[in-house]
Amino acid sequence: MDGEGIWHGGSLGAARRLFPRAPEPWIDLSTGINPVPYPLPPLSPDLWTRLPEPGAQAALEAVARGAFGAVEGVDVLAAPGTQILIGLLPSLLPPRRVAILGPTYAEHAAAWRAGGHRVTEVADLAAAEGADVVVLVNPNNPDGRLVAPATLHAFAQTHAGLLVVDEAFADLEPGASLCPQLPDDGIVLRSFGKTYGLAGLRLGFALGGAGEGGALVARMRALMGPWAVSGPACAIGAVALADRDWRARAAAARAADAGRLDALLAPHARAPMRGTRLYRLLASEDAPALFARLGRAGIYVRRFGHDPSLLRFGLPAGEEAWARLEAALAFQGPPPHLRHSVRGEKPRH
Repeated sequence: MDGEGIWHGGSLGAARRLFPRAPEPWIDLSTGINPVPYPLPPLSPDLWTRLPEPGAQAALEAVARGAFGAVEGVDVLAAPGTQILIGLLPSLLPPRRVAILGPTYAEHAAAWRAGGHRVTEVADLAAAEGADVVVLVNPNNPDGRLVAPATLHAFAQTHAGLLVVDEAFADLEPGASLCPQLPDDGIVLRSFGKTYGLAGLRLGFALGGAGEGGALVARMRALMGPWAVSGPACAIGAVALADRDWRARAAAARAADAGRLDALLAPHARAPMRGTRLYRLLASEDAPALFARLGRAGIYVRRFGHDPSLLRFGLPAGEEAWARLEAALAFQGPPPHLRHSVRGEKPRH
């Protein structure tokens, strides 16, 4: 939500401009990044001083195949984050009719429109019939809506077109992934940084089925060229993705955190909480006032241009952050005529 363009979380510069008198340090709950990161393994100094060995990315992709449950025949591509893949994919196809299940992560629609495609937002798979490309985020960002993988697989068997599924938040949600039964004309995008709390590493993956999906992933691989993924990212990613025990523990711990957050937010909610184990979506008539109250307390949450009654909360990191959030939610503050207003921001299109 920084400057002109699509509203994103994660910009403390924007938070400080909105609330210049807020206490430091800021608590950034505006992203869905695991607040308890994977412990970094020791790294050889050579990883910083040499180009990645040709086999390093292939080794990472092999580990990723197992971690995501993909079968042989699925092409797995590592990339410097999924955002580059979201932007690159539409450029590989001639203009097509694209249906995107929404509201959702706005970068998908922006990328397909920038590629010259005709984009329509639809409410469900039934409304996507007839589109050449169907795109969905699963679980969805921001509301956590989940289309069962079996439903997606059945849809792909009758849908004559490309299916693109962004599974950025699927790692910690049991049974949420399409990877084990990826259709031939399907592409799945997977994030690394969100689940493992290492967003600055910039690592993501595309998985393509044996048909058009795999062909498009192969073209993305060729366009990115050699050394697209750094040596440290290859090394850290391979160790973390192979650590199934850590991911299982993280899933259980973040589920408990999500429940704790739901309990804190319940008094402000007009409807049951939604989301995933890494973020919760609050629907409240008081959302703008609550956003301002939290901002003045140095707590930044995610708001939405398309619906001002929604706020998305990431998980606090540590008991001090939990205590500050609880205190800010409970504090009613001065009467409305004495409260500072929040400067608006125009969304990008």
